[in-house]
Amino acid sequence: MMRYLCIIILSLPLFQACTSVAGAHALQPGYLELQLLGQDKWRVFWRKPAVQGKPMEIDARLPGNCDARKPTDPRFDGAAWVSQWIATCAGGIIGGEILIEGLSQTQTDVLVRYELAGGESQTARLTPSEPGFIVPDDPGPLAVLASYFMLGVEHILEGIDHLLFVFALLLLIRDPWRLAGAITAFTVAHSLTLASAALGWLVIPAPPVEAIIALSIMFLAVEIVKREDGRQRLSERWPWIVSFTFGLLHGLGFAGALLEIGLPQYEVPLALLGFNLGVEAGQLLFVAAVLISGWCLSRMTPSVSRWLTRAGGPGIAALSYGIGAVSSYWFIERVAGF
Repeated sequence: MMRYLCIIILSLPLFQACTSVAGAHALQPGYLELQLLGQDKWRVFWRKPAVQGKPMEIDARLPGNCDARKPTDPRFDGAAWVSQWIATCAGGIIGGEILIEGLSQTQTDVLVRYELAGGESQTARLTPSEPGFIVPDDPGPLAVLASYFMLGVEHILEGIDHLLFVFALLLLIRDPWRLAGAITAFTVAHSLTLASAALGWLVIPAPPVEAIIALSIMFLAVEIVKREDGRQRLSERWPWIVSFTFGLLHGLGFAGALLEIGLPQYEVPLALLGFNLGVEAGQLLFVAAVLISGWCLSRMTPSVSRWLTRAGGPGIAALSYGIGAVSSYWFIERVAGF
């Protein structure tokens, strides 16, 4: 029984990778924004994910008291299909239902951001299982915390570059206490820069940050391939310093995604806390999945496990060169996009 359980666990990452490659665009979130203009008028911005070069077959339906004006024909902005229009909702939108038609037949979600009287901004997250919601007068702090927590989990699990950095740390650092210290330092560092950038205290252009994130993965790949038994590399002697330094940069990457989503006007600290906790939860889920997979591999095929993890061996070299090749491609691509 345990053998079959391990086979299932080991096959999950491969299945997930194939699914992500096949439907990468389809898993991008949608975004609906209602900006209050006054006198029961809202500017509506609707961003649909792209699927095989075409808009995903989902549509935003506003509350029933809004006019039936149709959105403009969507245009492709390089990542998704966007449209905008002016909607008149007599009496406001509180108590009305916002629904994303067709969302229940997809594997993505939609973030809805809307303004109420007084300029107060609120956020809701819609999923295939809950494609609509009734606009509340006050959603409450728990709703904000839960929405941004799930956004944080999704962002880290879809952020392959961030996960590859953590995976490289797991390959490089064998001592459990040093590994725990490195992960903790990475967490503290990206929490600091995530908050600073999201609050506007630290402003750095995104393209250089993304390129240096790829460079940080390349650095760890070199450290892994040059690692030898009995001799510790710089990142093994001082793992928390290396993790903290690069964690500051990864936090700026997280902040870029959060700024694209936007923060609720009156719940900024709570939204930041929820998003950061979600990032950490997703990171811990990934670490747990890797460790369980490694344990299963060592139980099923000890010789293969030793071949893959022995310092200086062909298995660890293949993994490190693979990580280095992918991160090098990202680095060149991101620098070329400056």
